[in-house]
Amino acid sequence: MPYRSGSYYQHYDGHHDGHHYDGHSARHPQARAQAAAVRRHAVIARDYILGHAGRHVRIGPIAFWIVVGTLVIMAVWTIATATYFAFREDVLTRLIGRQAEMQFAYEDRVADLRAQIDRITSRQLLDQEQFEQKLEQIVRRQAALEQRASTLSTAADPTPTGSIKPGPRSPAIEVPASAPPKPSPISDTVIFTAPPDRKARLEPRALPGAASGGAGKTNPTGLESALARLQASLDRVETQQFSTLNSLEQNYDAKARRMRGVLADLGLGPDKAPSVLSAGGTGGPFVPLKPRSDASNFERQLYRINLARAHVDELNRTLVTVPVRKPVTGDIDTSSNFGMRIDPFLRSPAMHTGLDFRGMTGESIRATAAGRVTQASWNGGYGKLVEIDHGNGFSTRYGHLSEISVSVGQTIRTGQVVGLLGTTGRSTGPHLHYETRIDGDAVDPQKFLRAGDRLGGIL
Repeated sequence: MPYRSGSYYQHYDGHHDGHHYDGHSARHPQARAQAAAVRRHAVIARDYILGHAGRHVRIGPIAFWIVVGTLVIMAVWTIATATYFAFREDVLTRLIGRQAEMQFAYEDRVADLRAQIDRITSRQLLDQEQFEQKLEQIVRRQAALEQRASTLSTAADPTPTGSIKPGPRSPAIEVPASAPPKPSPISDTVIFTAPPDRKARLEPRALPGAASGGAGKTNPTGLESALARLQASLDRVETQQFSTLNSLEQNYDAKARRMRGVLADLGLGPDKAPSVLSAGGTGGPFVPLKPRSDASNFERQLYRINLARAHVDELNRTLVTVPVRKPVTGDIDTSSNFGMRIDPFLRSPAMHTGLDFRGMTGESIRATAAGRVTQASWNGGYGKLVEIDHGNGFSTRYGHLSEISVSVGQTIRTGQVVGLLGTTGRSTGPHLHYETRIDGDAVDPQKFLRAGDRLGGIL
């Protein structure tokens, strides 16, 4: 058991047992010895003494604290080691659990990223398919519009008008300048090419046009705007085509109404069939034509136009046999009207059965309708006369001719020259005596000429 040697420490200040000591005095050697003994006792008092079984070991303070520190360190180390081995399994379990938790969290994050990439890739594939479908629809629509334009180019009225004016004749109905509209070309636009694979990839798929672009990327908004522009262009073309169809249908309807009105004024019903003379060689099996049940609006409207066109053709064939055209070219200079007049020779009232047109000798006289020549000779006061039967009870006469250019039985086309103007027969000067007859009775030719003026550009 260690203990401090010397339970007390005496301090000497030079006085002991009532005596005064002087450290520097050599007269007191006993005092000096006592002082030395006291100092040795003080030094011994500062040491540590360990005792056991009657044995004592004296240790200095430095060595003592080194030993104590070493023992404390060893004790702490021993306790820590024992604690580690005691709780080692729990610590390892917690560490492994923490590591597994971190690993699972990382794997979940990776799975989320992959799912997000898959969603993005799937969306891109869906957008790509939608783009391809839109582009395919545009291509099909353009092909349909081009076919419609080709159909419209042949929709102009080819029916001959029967005009008696010489030279080339313009079509009765002209398609507006904007028809047939040509669809906007899309061959110069970017055509999306489908990639050879459909697998989801982490790297972005390059769209067409990306290689030529400076940035190497395609802007989806740009593709959508390009498609929108193409759609708008095709919409404009389709609108123009429908406008052309509407114009054609209105023109044919207006033309048919005018023709029916003229025929009604002339006493010809809408069911009045043209004569065999004007019909020519026609025939063939009857094949009824009806629009398909699944026909588009364009096809249905085109069917209506063709039907109206067929009616106009039928009316035109009827009008071909009706003398509504002028027998002379240029302006008409009437010298005598139809009806009662003062006879130029007898100076008494008389019935004038036609119209007299002044002119120069030798001017061409043309047939006002198609028909067959029934008379081409001298006929009393008519002088040289040509009579044409137009069928349906209509006939016309051309008198005072200086020369006859046709023969009896000859088939005459509308506007064909039948003779030359003259002054033969009962005539006071060069002119044409023109008559229009229905079932042999003379009627006023002005009625038919006015009908021809009403028809206007149709003839």
